[in-house]
Amino acid sequence: MIDLSTRYLGQGLRSPLVMSASPLSEDLDTVRRAEDAGAAAIVLPSLFEEQLQIDSTDLDHHLVHGSHGYAEALTYFPDMTPYNLGPERYLELVRRAKAAVDVPIIGSLNGVSTGGWLDYARRIEQAGADALELNVYFIPTDPLIDAAAIETRYVDLVHDLRLEVAIPLAVKLGPFFSAMANVAYRLSLAGADGLVLFNRFYQPDLDVERLEVVPSLAPSTSEELRLRVHWVAILYGVIQSDLAVTGGVHTAVDVLKAMMAGASCVMMTSALLEHGVEHLAHVRAGLERWMEEHEYASIQQMRGRMSHASVTSPAAFERASYLKVLRNYALRRG
Repeated sequence: MIDLSTRYLGQGLRSPLVMSASPLSEDLDTVRRAEDAGAAAIVLPSLFEEQLQIDSTDLDHHLVHGSHGYAEALTYFPDMTPYNLGPERYLELVRRAKAAVDVPIIGSLNGVSTGGWLDYARRIEQAGADALELNVYFIPTDPLIDAAAIETRYVDLVHDLRLEVAIPLAVKLGPFFSAMANVAYRLSLAGADGLVLFNRFYQPDLDVERLEVVPSLAPSTSEELRLRVHWVAILYGVIQSDLAVTGGVHTAVDVLKAMMAGASCVMMTSALLEHGVEHLAHVRAGLERWMEEHEYASIQQMRGRMSHASVTSPAAFERASYLKVLRNYALRRG
């Protein structure tokens, strides 16, 4: 019997397959179908900081003075009402989702500042969420803000949120840090029980005829997995936080790569939007089939087998791999 069980954010999961935050998890019928298909946990859609009525000068500063740099700036992003339920209805979704399924329910907050919105972290916890994911979606464009200030903002957010809730906390990060390993280490020390790698920063397109910025959203592909797997392999065994992969997980092979790099679980959205939540059953069957063929009895047996923790000199390994890729490419062209 193949054992697909794993642990993430203090929760025992029956498999590493998690349905990540998207409009799919807003519908309870879809949530039930995802559980039946093999989802081991459900991340609810994000509750956005902008949806909360906050008397916070810090938030006002970032939304007004940074409106052209913040990734969800109100000047070029559409009304979020169709996607998000609003604060009170969101809390009701948490309660109803907990009653509807037996798998862990993870709430999600999307914000960039420390302010009164943190109160909703407590309310999400009180509504019954098993864990909370902080989706930090911030693109700094001010040339006067240095990297250290940006990184400290992330750490302060986690520290403040950790003071508000007792349930496990995950942080969803983008890849654009100059010292990713150090940031991950500091976030772990600040109280992050898990890190979700990586956030996909949606890049708007330009309409050259109408001279307008056009919101654009393209589903992920398996090609995007490489960056995630690379950093999970680097961080595994170095920090204490659990590691989750999001972006580029479409097939059983994608899941296997993430597990061997050291991930505790994988988050899936694009593949489920494309194929339906029943695609989870197909991926799960592929996992079991591959593991049986290759004589793996459990996920834990393979976890981290291809991480940097498995080599004596990670830095040398990175450099050697880089040179090998360049040499092989040159030989093929020759």
